[in-house]
Amino acid sequence: MEGKKHTVALAGFLITITGSILFSTKAIIVKVAFAHTHMDALTLLMLRMTFSLPFYLAAVWLTRQKGLTPLTTRQWLGVIGLGLFGYYLSSLFDFVGLQYVTAGLERLILFLYPTFAVLINTFIFKQPVVRTQKIALLLTYTGIGIAYLGELNIDTSNPNFFWGSFLIFLCSITYSVYIVGSGRMIPTVGVTRFTAYAMLASTAGVFTHFALQGRGLHDLQQGGTPIIWYGILLATIATVLPTFMMSTGMKHIGSNNVAIISAVGPVSTIIQAHFILGEKIFTAQIIGTVLVVIGVILIGWKRK
Repeated sequence: MEGKKHTVALAGFLITITGSILFSTKAIIVKVAFAHTHMDALTLLMLRMTFSLPFYLAAVWLTRQKGLTPLTTRQWLGVIGLGLFGYYLSSLFDFVGLQYVTAGLERLILFLYPTFAVLINTFIFKQPVVRTQKIALLLTYTGIGIAYLGELNIDTSNPNFFWGSFLIFLCSITYSVYIVGSGRMIPTVGVTRFTAYAMLASTAGVFTHFALQGRGLHDLQQGGTPIIWYGILLATIATVLPTFMMSTGMKHIGSNNVAIISAVGPVSTIIQAHFILGEKIFTAQIIGTVLVVIGVILIGWKRK
């Protein structure tokens, strides 16, 4: 029995760490797409959601086969609102911001979302902040400050550096709203059903935005086949696969351990950015990353 538990835990660990690394490839794929095509952020986001759509439609069909209790009007509004916040707005801020900042810095700023989730729960839902969480908040924001100042000294010629950083910051906030809201809705709605409907809502948001800008299918075909592959990679490798892997990991080893293991994400992004994009690794970035990772691990450790 103990051996079986150990095997399940090991499988959960391997699935979670693989999912975290796959998630971290998103910024790399986006940066490569911007460098080698003339696509803008909205077009790339549209491609990502288009190729993700069939997987989430399949998930909806599977949940309907289970004969679950229909969602109430309030639940529908909650799922749709969180979907628009979590994967439409936050993805849009993220993709636009990546045009102006490095992949390594993007991942560090984005990785502040667990700390924002703590602050939302504190100020809106009146959950007390324990001593460990205060230390974690101090470490993460100090780490971001150190890494940011180091990046600023290197990237002095970029006129949109602060604008890009601000957009990634907004992405982190909107995603933290999704995390807090999903934590409160999933127990009543179900993880698969919630994820599928939230992703469909965000896809509708992207499609609507695309249409309101007067775009059409011809905009998705600029440059031919190569840009289609960026959409497929973003949808499968950086979105659908890691989404289901992280959900599976939670079933096997629990959300606390998943939160801790996911701290490998910023490190993975920085290493990939160095070897694939040629981004420099500098001392301030290493120190800042270590502090942020420690802070997030502490938050995951104390999460109920």
